Amino acid sequence: MKTIRFAAAFALAATCACAAQAADWSDTSLSYRYGSKFSEPYNGNDIVKHVVNFSHSSGYKYGTNFFSVDYLMSDENDPSAAGARSGAHEAYALYRHTLDLGKVMGREFKYGPIRGLGVTAGFDINSKTDAGYNSKKRMLVLGPTVMFDVPGFLNLSLVALHESNAPYSTFTQTATDRYRYDTHAALFASWGIPFPNIPLAFEGYANYIGTKGKNEFGGPTAVEINVDMKLMYDVSPLVGANKNTFKLGVAYQYWKNKFGNPAKTVPGATARTPMVRAEYHF
Repeated sequence: MKTIRFAAAFALAATCACAAQAADWSDTSLSYRYGSKFSEPYNGNDIVKHVVNFSHSSGYKYGTNFFSVDYLMSDENDPSAAGARSGAHEAYALYRHTLDLGKVMGREFKYGPIRGLGVTAGFDINSKTDAGYNSKKRMLVLGPTVMFDVPGFLNLSLVALHESNAPYSTFTQTATDRYRYDTHAALFASWGIPFPNIPLAFEGYANYIGTKGKNEFGGPTAVEINVDMKLMYDVSPLVGANKNTFKLGVAYQYWKNKFGNPAKTVPGATARTPMVRAEYHF
């Protein structure tokens, strides 16, 4: 396990160093999304959330970078403290770097629908102010990636995840020491596919995450499925802006066994959330 953590940290440091080179292209955006059917484990209520996001993606000589920060604001059905009427706030950040092996080695890894091969490394980190759990997630990500030859992009990664958390319950005023789950496998897919001849794109990600052993309270964990997809329409010409500056659309998230909590025994562990979304790219 120590070897895996060291390898992930080393790979992340190495890819960040490579990413310091000048970008060949980049896209930075601010977005807003809204939904009224969010769900949280151990909470049987539908939750309204307003989500503000900052994202940056770029490509350079040897690969690509992606960085994203969500700031999620819940209504009172996801309270910020025991007995409080205000909703919880959460910040969730992730970073992914994909090193293109073909570009590094000066050769092509093309075969049929496959455009290339890479190695993806990164991290997730979050902090939430909810009453019951107060998540402080930390996670390292490392594994191979297949890049498919499609309009836009479609990447599929098989990764190892090393995750820990150190929650604090305001109900019981009990802190839990940082707990490390079993290192576990996951299959990550991400895509951005433009429609031909119309300013519409189908974008999103799908994660299949294996069980991670016992949770910090000794209970079982379950396979986690998280699919977040969106249809975005480029409205920039309607407001006299450059192409792909302003986008409006709809999104849908299906999240089963959220955070590894078994939906069979944990209320609120499965979310089915339609959303509206607006983006500004610069």
